[in-house]
Amino acid sequence: MFAAYAARIDKDRPLDGLELGERPEPTAPDRWTTVSVRAASLNHHDLWSLRGVGLGEESLPMILGCDAAGVDAEGNEVVLHSVIGQSGHGVGPKEPRSILTERYQGTFAERVAVPEWNLLPKPKELSFAEAACLPTAWLTAYRMLFTKAGVRPGDSVLVQGAGGGVATAAIVLGAAAGLRIFATSRDEAKRKRAEELGAEAAVETGARLPQRVDAVIETVGAATWSHSLKSLKPGGTVVISGATSGPNPSAAELNRVFFLELNVAGSTMGTKEELASLLDFCVAKGVRPVVDSTHPLDRARDAFGKMAEGDHFGKLVLTV
Repeated sequence: MFAAYAARIDKDRPLDGLELGERPEPTAPDRWTTVSVRAASLNHHDLWSLRGVGLGEESLPMILGCDAAGVDAEGNEVVLHSVIGQSGHGVGPKEPRSILTERYQGTFAERVAVPEWNLLPKPKELSFAEAACLPTAWLTAYRMLFTKAGVRPGDSVLVQGAGGGVATAAIVLGAAAGLRIFATSRDEAKRKRAEELGAEAAVETGARLPQRVDAVIETVGAATWSHSLKSLKPGGTVVISGATSGPNPSAAELNRVFFLELNVAGSTMGTKEELASLLDFCVAKGVRPVVDSTHPLDRARDAFGKMAEGDHFGKLVLTV
C-alpha cells in the first residue's frame, strides 16, 4: 500500500527523512481492526518524529500520522482516537500509553491498524477531512480549555500563536462556548483571521492585552512564556501542550507564579470520552475545523513543507 513514512532521522533537516512509497499492509492482532483511511491531518508531532523526538532509529521505517477518519472493516464511517493503550484496550497490561507513530504505524497510508476500542462513529454532519482534524489538535484544545483550565462562559482566555492547529481550535471552540477570546500572532493576516473566527481582539505577539485573562492556552513555549504569565489575572491558569519555539524560557519567573498564585498545568491529547464530547459539540454548535488546505497523499511533501515553514492557518489534510 502507498504511504508517507519516516525512513531516516534528521534533527536539522527533518524533511530529508520523509519518503513516499509502498509499505506492507497492516496486520490486525486480537482486538484490533483495519481502517481504510479517507483523510488524515498533519500535526507538529509528525515533524518532531522526523527529528527523532519520540521516535528512535530502531523503529524505522515508521508510517507517520496520528489523526484519521475512514471506513472500518464493517463499512462504518469512523474517527480514530490516536492514543493507544490509554485504558489498556488492545495492549498488554504493562505497556504505557503512546500516540500513533511512537510505537505503531500511523495514518498517512491507505490503511491503518488500531485497537477496535479506539474507533468512534463519524457524525454524518462532518466530512472525512473535517473529522480527521479533531483527534489531536482539536481534542488537545478542547481538553486544555474545558478540562485543564476549567473556564466557563464569560471567562477570558488568551490563545498564543494564532494560526497553529491547537491555537485555531481553541479560538473557535472558545468563542462557540461563550468565552472572551484574545489571540496573538506576529502575522497581521493571521491576527485578522483570528478575529474573523471569533477572537475579541488579536494583537502582536508580546503586546499588552486590553485586560488580564483567566487562562492562557500556551503552545509556543519559550518565546511567549513571559507574556503568558504577565497576561494572567491573580489565580489564573496557563495550560501548556507544546513548545514550538523551545522548552526553556530565559526566565521561569517563579516569583510571579507564587506571588499571584498562578496555576501551571500540562496537557497532552485527551481521552476517548472527551473526543466523543468534542464530536457532539461540533455537531450541536455547527462548529467545523478550520482547514488550511488539502493535499493528495502522494503530495504529502507539499503539506509537510507548509507546516515546516509555518505557512498555514488551521489544519493541513492529506486525502486518500
